Amino acid sequence: MFNAQSILVTGGTGSFGHKCITRLLSQPEIKRVVVYSRDELKQYEMSQRFTDKRLRFFIGDVRDRERLLHAMSGIDTVIHAAALKQVPTAEYNPFECIKTNVLGAENVIQACLDAKVRNVVALSTDKAAAPINLYGATKLCSDKLFVAANNVRGWQDIRFSVVRYGNVMGSRGSVIPFFLERRKTGVLPITDMQMTRFNITLEEGVDLVVHALNHALGGEIFVPRIPSYRIGDVATAIGPKCEQPIVGIRPGEKIHEEMITETDALQTLQTDKHYIIVPMLYGHAAADLMKRYAEAHGGTPVPEGFSYNSGKNSEWLSVEQIRTLIHQHCDASFTVDA
Repeated sequence: MFNAQSILVTGGTGSFGHKCITRLLSQPEIKRVVVYSRDELKQYEMSQRFTDKRLRFFIGDVRDRERLLHAMSGIDTVIHAAALKQVPTAEYNPFECIKTNVLGAENVIQACLDAKVRNVVALSTDKAAAPINLYGATKLCSDKLFVAANNVRGWQDIRFSVVRYGNVMGSRGSVIPFFLERRKTGVLPITDMQMTRFNITLEEGVDLVVHALNHALGGEIFVPRIPSYRIGDVATAIGPKCEQPIVGIRPGEKIHEEMITETDALQTLQTDKHYIIVPMLYGHAAADLMKRYAEAHGGTPVPEGFSYNSGKNSEWLSVEQIRTLIHQHCDASFTVDA
């Protein structure tokens, strides 16, 4: 699959990083995997879990282009997962969020070009579509940078693409670990009973990245076709006997998330498992690009007026399905009677 490649993962000590590194190290043809992140404690803890000698660790920040370039020496593929991701944190620390999510993205792109990397995939978020908070706005800017990088690569043999998906089940700071902890108190605070979110497992997130690495022409934003859940159903699945007081949405939150806007849909293809937002590349007609990418991915244009919204999704997780997924992907000891 990777042809003896060397792969670097920025922000590789996070929830996604652990799952991604596990997948990469399961491939015997991979020569080297580099985790690039700024937290030495997390790197130490990760080094105790993984004993594969192909795994290396670089202390560094995506804000430091020179350090990135040094870490990318001999690297074939970069998976960019580093970001400041908490909505309230970004609202309170806007300059720091911009330095990491926007300027850091620029640094990764420039370092990849200078180091002659061949393939780059950046992780995005549903909050980047029609953003109303700073975190989403910085990730939209990051997405635009990675797509536009395909315009500035010249004749260099390198592809930049993006994967965009919703809430990752069980990831640190997400609602399910929060509810699992809070159910001990007998109270699960609900922002709004109408609130919905897209749901994806870590394994599915890694699958999407691998798909992009193997199939991207350059500039695509890959969006998985995944189910939604209602926040009230998550609370009921985890603590059916708990109180569920309504506390209201936080600044920067939406009732429903969106991964493809009606405007994006004008340049979006659909396949059995994905939606693909086709890039508008300099010097190419939009219709020609749609035809070229449709042929490459076996896709067809989405219907007129299409948008991909968690509240209007055609696929929903039931309470029982949510419980099963929590047991499988978040906490093997989970039971509703615990």
